[in-house]
Amino acid sequence: MPHHRAEGPPSAPALLLGPSLGTSTALWDAVAPELAVTHRVVRWDLPGHGGSAADLVGPGVTVGDLAALVLALADSLDIHRFAYAGVSLGGAVGLHLAVHHPERVESLAVICSSAHFGGSAPWEERAARVRREGLAALADSAPSRWFTPGFTVPRLVADHRAADPAAYAACCDALAAFDIRDGLSSITAPTVLLAGREDPATPPAHLREIADTVPGASLTEIPGASHLAPCERPEAVLTALRTHFSGAGAAKRGTAVRRQVLGDAHVDRAQERQNGFTAPFQDFISRYAWGEIWTDDRLSRRERSLITMTALVAQGHYEELAMHVRAARRNGLSAEEIGAALLQTAVYCGVPAANSAFAVAQRVLAEDDAGR
Repeated sequence: MPHHRAEGPPSAPALLLGPSLGTSTALWDAVAPELAVTHRVVRWDLPGHGGSAADLVGPGVTVGDLAALVLALADSLDIHRFAYAGVSLGGAVGLHLAVHHPERVESLAVICSSAHFGGSAPWEERAARVRREGLAALADSAPSRWFTPGFTVPRLVADHRAADPAAYAACCDALAAFDIRDGLSSITAPTVLLAGREDPATPPAHLREIADTVPGASLTEIPGASHLAPCERPEAVLTALRTHFSGAGAAKRGTAVRRQVLGDAHVDRAQERQNGFTAPFQDFISRYAWGEIWTDDRLSRRERSLITMTALVAQGHYEELAMHVRAARRNGLSAEEIGAALLQTAVYCGVPAANSAFAVAQRVLAEDDAGR
């Protein structure tokens, strides 16, 4: 099992972060703590890198093999579906997962990576050199390959130097064999591509090729960033990832939950009435109310229905109450339980408010019974 580091609320949506060749979980130090405010963030190390054992892989390993290690890690943490972001080789792992295991990947961010890494010869040569000479020379040249001139992260250079040569060479084998261009059009996860504008290893054209093929994908170029953009331009990377994962992922989750609770007919009507003026509000509701609050499993949907009805009675929002009485039935509450909740509101919200609420609920329940 790869070494990993977990941060954030255990009940929050899962986000897995994959590393670049030669780095460790420290690659994400400037980004992961902020992402962990809204996600259960899990960073993982490549075999022989950081805290991961070198014998997890051997010569001839493929990106698919590395992806299998990530799935095993997710399974061990009881994570079925997850968002994923990866840099370089870590991004290639994300592409493989999105193509071959679409049921696991909720949304995807590919950073300074590629659908192919320039053919097999350069990586075969690097693997042979590392097996022959070790990593010292490559570690010395890492800053020029990873960062713009004058910038470096000593911790990552030290991690590169400390990596296991045999495992590093095996990861080079994986890059040599990787070419997923034929599978890109099958990716269904919402996808964002981030390119370092000054990246010589995977220049923006490599990310543009992916963006042009993956349905609905978007590409953002980050000025002043080379190959390890999360270190060099963490603010830009964080902004892009927050927007993508809290936007596309939460909106997709929210729409699904909204349909389950309120019913397809209600959501379809809301979408039909949507226009340019109301679209931002509908997106906000899907992302925030339904994608983050109603998906929090610390309360059941029954409990959320009880709380919501009480709040609506207290504020006198009776039109909205009608919708949530229907939702309460869909969430498993009986008419008697709904009546008991409304009776409680008479004590704490006032008799007139409860009187109006009972009238609304009686009408809705009668319509529901007639419909049945």
